[in-house]
Amino acid sequence: MLDRALDLPKEWTNDRARCALVGIPPERAFATKPALARSMLEQAFQAGVAARWVTGDSVYGDDRRLRMWLEEYEHAYGLAVSGKASGWLGWRQQQVKTVLATLPVDGWTRGSAGAGAKGPRWYDWCWLLLAAPMPAAWRRWLLVRRSISQPTELTAFVVFAPQATALAEAVHVAGTRWTIESSFEAAKGDVGLDHYEVRSWIGWYRHITLAMWAYALLAVVRARHLQELPWPKKNAEPNATKQAGGVQSGAEPWVPLSVPEIRRLFWRLVLATKQTIGQMLDWSAWRRWHQGVAQYYHYKRRARLELQL
Repeated sequence: MLDRALDLPKEWTNDRARCALVGIPPERAFATKPALARSMLEQAFQAGVAARWVTGDSVYGDDRRLRMWLEEYEHAYGLAVSGKASGWLGWRQQQVKTVLATLPVDGWTRGSAGAGAKGPRWYDWCWLLLAAPMPAAWRRWLLVRRSISQPTELTAFVVFAPQATALAEAVHVAGTRWTIESSFEAAKGDVGLDHYEVRSWIGWYRHITLAMWAYALLAVVRARHLQELPWPKKNAEPNATKQAGGVQSGAEPWVPLSVPEIRRLFWRLVLATKQTIGQMLDWSAWRRWHQGVAQYYHYKRRARLELQL
């Protein structure tokens, strides 16, 4: 999480006396969520944040001004859109819901939108070429995701990217939007992102900033752990044996340190408990190994069921 902005409704921004009472700056006028997103993106780009893609849900994808601004500065995006959004398909401008209703049954490509809590998130995908944007070497597509178990469940994305972009990359970008909800859920549970009762503008920003900083610290620790972790060989079967000093196996199906696990270890290490540091680390290692074994066989079972579909 790099930035934050408080979404204020019009009943607040239209009441300047109320705003002054809680410290909202006088220049802070009403702004929609896409407008706030554009402001934060602009600051991030100016600060040199290395972001190759921008993604978001239909609240942002339905805002044509935000999409045109990204295209003007040649920032690739994959934004979800609702059925009421429209686009030029061939020589006709059509609503997305009309296009979705006329899609063929065949001709879809199966691909994973990334790993989820229960394994790879497989969907069927297709994309249609939309009207060409202003930049000559860029293209615009309508990417459609279809549920495997419920084929009538469709989700659409407008994709703006270089001409040579492959479908697999667009699918990957569409899947990364899931990390937004995941990050919010983790930050709320692990660092108290939503545990505040503030009465002022400054108080809200102080709390959110502190929570973001704490979550970033945990995320950096986890990232360093992932870099140092000796991963087992691909497709290796877990073959665990209990030995002195912990669990050992030829192919360790370890679950890497998660943000909640790092927070739990930090909490226990800071508080002087009766357990030694070695005991706490051994318990954490055993728990992650046990989760890894369960995850391995769960993924394997799910992959078998999806192949049958």
